[in-house]
Amino acid sequence: MKSIFEGKVALVTGGSFGIGRATAIAFAQRGAKVVVADIIEDNETIDAIRGIGGDAIFIKCDVSSASDVEELHRQTLDHYGRLDFAFNNAGIEGVPAEIPESKEEDWDRTINVNLKGVWLCMKNQIPIMVKQGGGAIVNCASIAGLVGFPGLAPYVASKHAVVGMTKTAALENAQKGIRVNAICPGVIHTAMIDRFTGKQKEAEQAFIDKKPMGRMGKPEEVAHPVLWLCSDQASFVTGQALAVDGGWIVQ
Repeated sequence: MKSIFEGKVALVTGGSFGIGRATAIAFAQRGAKVVVADIIEDNETIDAIRGIGGDAIFIKCDVSSASDVEELHRQTLDHYGRLDFAFNNAGIEGVPAEIPESKEEDWDRTINVNLKGVWLCMKNQIPIMVKQGGGAIVNCASIAGLVGFPGLAPYVASKHAVVGMTKTAALENAQKGIRVNAICPGVIHTAMIDRFTGKQKEAEQAFIDKKPMGRMGKPEEVAHPVLWLCSDQASFVTGQALAVDGGWIVQ
């Protein structure tokens, strides 16, 4: 695989599983050194990267904690000396419930991880990238950041806000050499979807039936667009919310 990111450093939050793991591995396959951050330490991502001869470290981080996020970026600079790409992917789905039945603690937790977490990460990443002369940030939103879903008000609100915040960050940094975009995955077959469906075939099929392509996506099918958004091939792309959803939202 062509090493288009040779000498570059990529940070992936929520990198222990699913889309985060696939993206961290994809960065390494293309030559980047990778910082894998997650609240749950799982060696599979690091082992996979090192298994292909890549360079990666794991840093435990709760993205809703300002001190954790500051420490994450401090350790990244201490270890690698720079930060070229950031995929702010860490997120949770919350507890499904219609608004009258939803609980304040679920609202707070979902917003803190999905929205505040992205804000805290960019708050630390942008000064680093400004100082070194540029970089690229991709925030993980969702098609729930583009359309509504009943029973998921905190999640939908957080992801719509990530899209809006991405546009603001793109405008603020357009002349500073930093591009900021959002990726909006549809139904991707990950542990999050398994929690929604309980791995029940009927529930899985209900999601599939809404997909014009007639299947769920794979984590790798999100990873590749993330890498494109970080690459020089996307050098004139900023402030965009790219749906990777098998055609869901165009119906």
